[in-house]
Amino acid sequence: MEALFIFILKSSGLLAMFYFAYIFLLRKETFFNSSRWFLIAGLITSVVLPFVVYTKVIWVEAPPAIAPTTIITTTENAVKNIPTSSQYAIVYTPQYKPTTVTVVEEEDFEINWSLILAVVYGIGFLAFLIKFALDFYSLHSVLKGRKIEQQNDFKFIDVDENIAPFSYFDYIVYNSSLYTAAELENILEHEKVHSDQKHTVDVLISRIFCMLFWFNPIVWLYKKAILQNLEFIADSEASKKIADKKAYQYTLLKITTHDTCVAITNHFYQSLIKKRIVMLNKNQSKKRNYWKYSAVIPALGAFVLLFQIRTIAQEKKQDEVAVVKRDTVKDSDETIKITKNTTDKELNELPGKLKANHNLDVEISDVKRNTKEELTAIQIKVKSDSGKKQTIKIDGDEAIKDCELAIGTDENGAKSININTDRNLRMPITIRNERIIVRNHGESDIAAPVPPAFPSGPLPPAPAVDMSKMPKPPVAPRNPKDKVAMQKFEKEMEEFEKKMENFQPNIDAMSAYGDAVSEIMSKREAIYEKEMAKYEIAMEKFNAQMEKFNYDFKFSFGDDSKDYENSMKQYEQDMKQYELDMKQHKENMKQHAKNMKQHEKEMKQHEKNMKEMEKQNKKA
Repeated sequence: MEALFIFILKSSGLLAMFYFAYIFLLRKETFFNSSRWFLIAGLITSVVLPFVVYTKVIWVEAPPAIAPTTIITTTENAVKNIPTSSQYAIVYTPQYKPTTVTVVEEEDFEINWSLILAVVYGIGFLAFLIKFALDFYSLHSVLKGRKIEQQNDFKFIDVDENIAPFSYFDYIVYNSSLYTAAELENILEHEKVHSDQKHTVDVLISRIFCMLFWFNPIVWLYKKAILQNLEFIADSEASKKIADKKAYQYTLLKITTHDTCVAITNHFYQSLIKKRIVMLNKNQSKKRNYWKYSAVIPALGAFVLLFQIRTIAQEKKQDEVAVVKRDTVKDSDETIKITKNTTDKELNELPGKLKANHNLDVEISDVKRNTKEELTAIQIKVKSDSGKKQTIKIDGDEAIKDCELAIGTDENGAKSININTDRNLRMPITIRNERIIVRNHGESDIAAPVPPAFPSGPLPPAPAVDMSKMPKPPVAPRNPKDKVAMQKFEKEMEEFEKKMENFQPNIDAMSAYGDAVSEIMSKREAIYEKEMAKYEIAMEKFNAQMEKFNYDFKFSFGDDSKDYENSMKQYEQDMKQYELDMKQHKENMKQHAKNMKQHEKEMKQHEKNMKEMEKQNKKA
């Protein structure tokens, strides 16, 4: 729908450009035939040019490749890359563990404006199409069963109806009884020009554009300009074959008495008689004024430059790819091996040992083991003297493969540390259910923020009130004049008031309990709203990080990268499940709030009932 809207805007703009160029520059010139083709060219250009798009290619330097990084490997199963930035090999690791929930989505009423606009356009188009068909039927009724007189390439039809003379392709229709011989000759010469130059084609084309773009007022003005120019052409050509131009002009005035015209034809009579007579007596325009037709070319060029150029970026092919170097160990001083059976004690002692012996910083975290006490997950961060950083993270369900920490000096003589494995691949990989992440110059993964939970906690205990023990008020006697009954009623009322005084603390306790619960829930709701505001800010930051991450990866490896596709599918699945959980969480919170409001409403109603009952008792 958006593409159609853009096309309509562009087409309307081009049509307006040609129309105003004709009105302000060409309308008063006598280059009628040239103006005819100018106006037709405007219609065609307004439809064709919006589809003509020039593609401009911008060549950009390819980002430097990442140096080969040693990683943990398992079996010889196929490996797949996970996303990494061109500058920081930051990866997306699913941090969110979705839970299976069932969400019942509420269907909100939403107005489909696209459908409404399509229906409105369809109704308008259908109405004008029916009008077009009726005009054809009216024309067919005029031509059907008539006597046709063939002369050269023209077919003359003399009718009895009081209609204005018109031509339709090679048909020329007139009523000879309404005119003198000289007037009829002037009319036929005019209509022969229409027929000979196929002006009916122009009329039909303009009519079709009015049906397709019926909502655009410029189209209707454009059609009027086309019909007006056709009349100027016919008048100009007919006057060259007629000796008495004044008689021809009088014929134009006489035809104005006819009210009936047949649509989709070239009428001898138009509502522009004054303008036609002015143009008949106008001197021929100078040929140097032909430059006005080219005035629209700069505007068309500006249109193409502004709206019809699509820019794409492509990477330059490089013979030598720049490589981001990492630490390499030239002379190894010590090698430390980490296996699945390495104990927690050995892992805890390792950072201190490396710091004391080699002044190297190593941090080990996220250690996990299976039931056999074998290592299944570990994260190792190392930092060399040169400032280079490297992180390896293994997270899976099976025991890890062996790896080594090689400590020594690099080519510059500085202390360095490197992680060695039995394979050396260019990218971080995912093998079966074991995810291995290697980052250079990075410190953290991109993780989705955790939504806040509604504050929980104990509520004040509800007072134990048995409402069935609440005293019932006595019924007043129907006859107030019955003294015995009234005395009995007064005694019962005194007893009821004593019982109500004893029961009043229960009513006060229930009212206080309702106020306390409402106050606690209001405070919790305020806390929850603040936490949600913080969460929304965190989500915006997270989305911005993911957008930058996607852009970096696309820039490095292109949109067609299988690694990008696989990782994005995983990310989309996590986010969809995350969205479902959030919707369920939101529904739970809504239901909780609804329950609390209902409880508060019931408490207020109960309190109201009690006050009303007490009021009635006092009145009684």
